Amino acid sequence: MNIYTTDKIRNVAILGHGGCGKTSLTEAMAYLAGLTSRMGKVTDGNTVSDYGKEEIKRQISISTSMVALEWNDVKINLLDTPGFFDFVGEAEEAVSAADAAIIVVSGKAGVEVGTERAWELCEKYKLPRMFFVTEMDIDNASFRQVVEDLTEKYGKKIAPFHLPIRENEKFVGYVNVITETGYRWEGKEVVECEIPDANKEYLENYRETLMEAIAETSEDMMERYFAGETFSENEIRAALRVSVNDRSIVPISMGSNILCQGIYTLMDDIVKYLPSPDNMQVAGIDLKTNEVFEANYDFSKTKSAYIFKTLVDPYIGKYSMIKVMSGVLKTDDLLYNDEKDVEEKIGKIYVLQGNKPVEVKELHAGDLGALAKITAARTGNTLSTKAHIIRYGKVDLPTPYTYKRYHAVNKGDVDKIAQSLQKMMHEDQTIKAVNDSENKQMLLYGMGDLHLDVVVSRLLNEYKVGIELTKPKVAFRETIKKKSDVEYKYKKQSGGHGQYGHVKMRFESSGDMETPYVFEECVVGGAVPKNFFPAVEKGLSEAVLRGPMAAYPVVGVKATLYDGSYHAVDSSEMAFKMAATQAFKKGFMEAGPVLLEPIASLKVTVPDKYTGDVMGDLNKRRGRVLGMNPAGNGKTVVEADIPMMSLFGYCTDLRSMTGGRGDYMYEFARYEQAPSDVQEAEVKARAEKVAANNEE
Repeated sequence: MNIYTTDKIRNVAILGHGGCGKTSLTEAMAYLAGLTSRMGKVTDGNTVSDYGKEEIKRQISISTSMVALEWNDVKINLLDTPGFFDFVGEAEEAVSAADAAIIVVSGKAGVEVGTERAWELCEKYKLPRMFFVTEMDIDNASFRQVVEDLTEKYGKKIAPFHLPIRENEKFVGYVNVITETGYRWEGKEVVECEIPDANKEYLENYRETLMEAIAETSEDMMERYFAGETFSENEIRAALRVSVNDRSIVPISMGSNILCQGIYTLMDDIVKYLPSPDNMQVAGIDLKTNEVFEANYDFSKTKSAYIFKTLVDPYIGKYSMIKVMSGVLKTDDLLYNDEKDVEEKIGKIYVLQGNKPVEVKELHAGDLGALAKITAARTGNTLSTKAHIIRYGKVDLPTPYTYKRYHAVNKGDVDKIAQSLQKMMHEDQTIKAVNDSENKQMLLYGMGDLHLDVVVSRLLNEYKVGIELTKPKVAFRETIKKKSDVEYKYKKQSGGHGQYGHVKMRFESSGDMETPYVFEECVVGGAVPKNFFPAVEKGLSEAVLRGPMAAYPVVGVKATLYDGSYHAVDSSEMAFKMAATQAFKKGFMEAGPVLLEPIASLKVTVPDKYTGDVMGDLNKRRGRVLGMNPAGNGKTVVEADIPMMSLFGYCTDLRSMTGGRGDYMYEFARYEQAPSDVQEAEVKARAEKVAANNEE
């Protein structure tokens, strides 16, 4: 592949709802650019951008893939993103590296929730964008309906560049709104044709919308527009480029991915209207001077690059996908990673075409590429020189809230599973593996149930290790509400020295639910010698780890040792430790034991029309709605306190209730006494488990 300067580069993220045709659009563009000799199909599992085993099996995109194309002496770096919400982290990484986006809409399905999410993502990163309506070869696809729906949702900035021409329910050509010219496909050729009468009314309306938008680009244009003057084609295109770049106009085009129709004009429009990196601004911090470093994709400045994604594949190895922020990266450059405090020679430089790395000698500022075998590098790291240590802000990835307990199918695979998950977490930072030592369980976090299923499947198929997912244990706590006064005498005689420890203790609530216990002693007259006090406390400290009611950690207990007795020969630290442990178990159960459940502070962001459904569902889950706050853009934030155990499965249920438009976040707030039915169920489950273990 040739070397391209900054002005000859276009970095474009392909976004849209799952199944709308993003991957097949990328495939059509790759075919047209000469990257492939024949077009692959998602159903056949032979596309350029969906090459992972899971992607081929499920026929969906799971991770972002880069496909570098050459078109009209311009390099187009396409980033094909997943459309399913469980893989939104992949889309975030792609958008952070892109300078523009194409939002793909199915002409058959129309504007979907994934379309809205893609728009919101572009708004978040302030990206210029275009819409491309696919499946125009399908009989019931409606370009006009999509235009109307998008205009209703986003206003007059939606500007159709093309209109489909249909004859006998077939997609046979298109009308160019800018030049007011009709074209037909005859075999592989495109020939000019008359504009059908059915298209003329819409052409007039769409062109008027376009001219109004262009007139608003300057006062001079506005005056000429009101004076009835017509703009030349060059003036229109120049004004459109400015307007697309400042996001005041969003072009909309259409075509058929399968038939590779409308793709040629789309690629031309990418080159003509979407910005090159030298039109974008970016800044980092120079850590040596603590001053802002205005990189702005300037090739003449010091070298720096940002790792926006990591690929870890058991077969093709590890690649750090980078965007060059300044300077020109060359083979054998020395780059410093300040977060890892490592300086490495970068070796070979690649551009990726799906899973095919193509070696290049250098990458100019603004270009996307990949570096292999940079062992310490992680997603979010900045690479620069030791003379100018630069750091760029990291991508704000969504937090995973769906989690399940996992355990190894084969116990001997535990270490291998940990290593495999570590590699997957390098690749996808919305996966988290957490050791919940308090409840003796390993937890796997993801963006949804599908995300977790994919992790399990990938571990089995790619890393050859198996895990099983189950419902996690809730982190309950045990405490007491009343007071108790107990004594316990631990006495054993087995020849020679015996064991003797005798304690009298009071138990009550300490009122402090942050600490397991408070220990005090008020023994008088040496009934229990001072040297046994630490043993008594040690017995308590071990006993509170697994409460006597349901084996959950104990909190908020005050234990007072006030009397007891000892034997000059048989008493030992072990005896007093055992006596204290048994006294605790007895005293705890006599002091009104209760189960505490964790409560989360929950925030659910949904379109206004769904607030009633969400609040009703929260009430069913024992949630307490605290209030509602407007979030703008027709959305409301519902705030509630809810038991953590009621949040299992909430991600799936919320998406079902809101058509995928709802988001939520939560954090642990406090512990509260669990209802009697919850407590009884946990105590019963504990008793059944103990009985089962005894039978074994």
